[in-house]
Amino acid sequence: MKKIWTNVIALMALALTANGQTQLIQQVDNPVDYVKPLMGTDSKPSMSNGNVYPAIALPWGMNFWTPQTGTMGHGWAYTYNADKIRGFKQTHQPSPWMNDYGQFAIMPITGELRFNEDERASWYSHKSETVNPYYYSVYLADHDITTEIAPTERAARFRFTFPETENAYVILDALDKGSSVQVIPGENKIIGYTTKNSGGVPDNFKNYFVIEFDKAFTFQQTFKDGELQDVLKAEADHTGAVIGFKTKRGEVVNAKVASSFISYEQAELNLKEIGSDDFDTVKEKGRAIWNEELGRIKAEGGTEDQMETFYSCLYRSLLFPRKFFEYDASGNVVHYSPYNGEVLPGYMFTDTGFWDTFRSLFPFLNLMYPELNAQMQEGLANAYRESGWLPEWASPGLRSVMVGNNSASVVADAYLKYQGDYDYDIETLYEAVIHGANNAGPLTAVGRAGAEYYKELGYVPYDVGINENAARTLEYAYDDFTIYQLAKALDKPKEEVELYKSRSLNYKKLFDPETKMMRGKNKNGEFMAPFNPFKWGDAFTEGNSWHYTWSVFHDIQGLMELMGGKEAFVNQLDQVFSLPPVFDESYYGGVIHEIREMQIANMGQYAHGNQPIQHMIYLYNYAGEPWKAQHWVRETMNRMYRPTPDGYCGDEDNGQTSAWYVFSAMGFYPVCPGTDQYVIGAPLFKKITVKLENGNELVINAPDNSSENKYIEGLKVNGKDYSKNWLSHKELMEGAELNFEMSASPNKKRGTKKGDFPYSLSNE
Repeated sequence: MKKIWTNVIALMALALTANGQTQLIQQVDNPVDYVKPLMGTDSKPSMSNGNVYPAIALPWGMNFWTPQTGTMGHGWAYTYNADKIRGFKQTHQPSPWMNDYGQFAIMPITGELRFNEDERASWYSHKSETVNPYYYSVYLADHDITTEIAPTERAARFRFTFPETENAYVILDALDKGSSVQVIPGENKIIGYTTKNSGGVPDNFKNYFVIEFDKAFTFQQTFKDGELQDVLKAEADHTGAVIGFKTKRGEVVNAKVASSFISYEQAELNLKEIGSDDFDTVKEKGRAIWNEELGRIKAEGGTEDQMETFYSCLYRSLLFPRKFFEYDASGNVVHYSPYNGEVLPGYMFTDTGFWDTFRSLFPFLNLMYPELNAQMQEGLANAYRESGWLPEWASPGLRSVMVGNNSASVVADAYLKYQGDYDYDIETLYEAVIHGANNAGPLTAVGRAGAEYYKELGYVPYDVGINENAARTLEYAYDDFTIYQLAKALDKPKEEVELYKSRSLNYKKLFDPETKMMRGKNKNGEFMAPFNPFKWGDAFTEGNSWHYTWSVFHDIQGLMELMGGKEAFVNQLDQVFSLPPVFDESYYGGVIHEIREMQIANMGQYAHGNQPIQHMIYLYNYAGEPWKAQHWVRETMNRMYRPTPDGYCGDEDNGQTSAWYVFSAMGFYPVCPGTDQYVIGAPLFKKITVKLENGNELVINAPDNSSENKYIEGLKVNGKDYSKNWLSHKELMEGAELNFEMSASPNKKRGTKKGDFPYSLSNE
């Protein structure tokens, strides 16, 4: 017996340490079970580990739900280290920095009636909390109530399990800044609207809601600006409703809730998404939907942590931009316009910032969800018609945040990837892109701030009162490249095509040959001085010159030549990691969270927690040293991502940082949206199978992959040896099999010839 147990223990130890890793998961049947919505919720303004909340929602749902630990109107609605819940909030918040709109809260209580958010709040524990994308449950200790939520796209079911009491209540808090409620006892219903928002809405903005209960009320009152009143309707700055019942121990009270940006009647229509489905049916349908979407990318041969991180990032990649459209009584797609306040036909999506998401989130949608992104393009055309501009940051309408004119990238990359497969108004979008590229908008972050300077000088000057001018210039030059590519595809006049091609080389005007870095330039043509490449902000956006020097997505060869060739270029890349994480925060007057996140990461000047440098690792492929990209991609995935509340290394930003991980785990990344190419890194798993929307499959095999075997020894594509450092989108969409041979030591011969390097404009 002793010998048998010795053998069993030895086999278990062997399994646990195979390939130097813990036990690997070979098959994932229900990927939603690996999603950790609390990943990234241990955040605060001074330190972002994601700055996200648990979004209880369906993919791209119009309405999300979240438990609310923060005070009313606070951007950090849910933080992992909080110990009380104030309510369960319908939310449309894309990030704490943008804050929320169309929001209201529901809270069950027992005992003495108290509706103030601090007084009604209850202690809770993560030990009695269940958090899935499609289902949330928590025990409210102070009230002895279990609350459960299961969402649809525009509605949700609540289930409250009460103790025995004569004083069981549910509070509907319509919040402040203008709201209204009405209790309709004969229908067990509450209706109302909320207007609370943080900008980007027309004057007539309202979110109309309806809540139906399955138990008759024994108590009903409303409150108005802090005072409870024995009337059934209230309209004021801050209103709410309280309904009550007598309950037996374990008695379940169900509620259905929906909302609309159009009208009460439309909210009632949206409630029909639930139909006759009970709570468990809604829950199981939501689970099936998430499993279907997450299951389109099937990962095999990873550790439990890797699986949880991958599917948690994939979940975050399927939330934004949200559907901001509804279906009328005839089933037609309609939307309330967050630009002009009218109800109009057609699609609308919102809650995304293109400065973040043009980089990998939208390329991910183009790879996996082209039909949905075609609807998003139609929504962008509607946004242009309704506002006169393409939004650069929409929440829900135009917002003045960040820099660049990256709507051009989002529009161009979609059309170039689809090649006419989807019918939407590309001519209107092209008109919108040209308009935005040549004009300053009504807000600083709409159109191009400094457009006249840029057109005249080829850059936005440092000394004309336009902040973050070098960052703007570099992004405008890249955006002009995407317009050049789109103009070619649409067969526009030659002079128009050539104009944007020439403007896309404007990045050269900010390159300082003395420091081999990008630098702000004054109107007279002289570089700004003194120059500190470690200074954050100033000429740059949430970064410094070490981050923005690489923002030449479309012409890395041209940048390399400016630096003095491949050796100098690689040396400059290497320095990003070898330099200490020093910084100059004087522009901000304090250390912003992005700076702190770089400092504590222990990866030199590499600030993966923010977007400007996230593509930089892949640039080694352009200089014939792809093994360095392979090393640093794996290092970043291993060190910067965890399936834990502190699991991100900065703001997650509407799927962008998550999509970086998803792409990188597959083994390639879209360095330059607007081209057909993905630049190769190194796959994370032993196998990934991607179900493409057209019915084809992309299979990525790396059977010898392990924590040590992170380098590519060789690659076969569809059975043929493949030496290039990039993959074609078109060829992947036709279905492909990639077979990676992985090794513990770098292959310094593969991918070293100029013909292996990815696209650069200078090589045309």
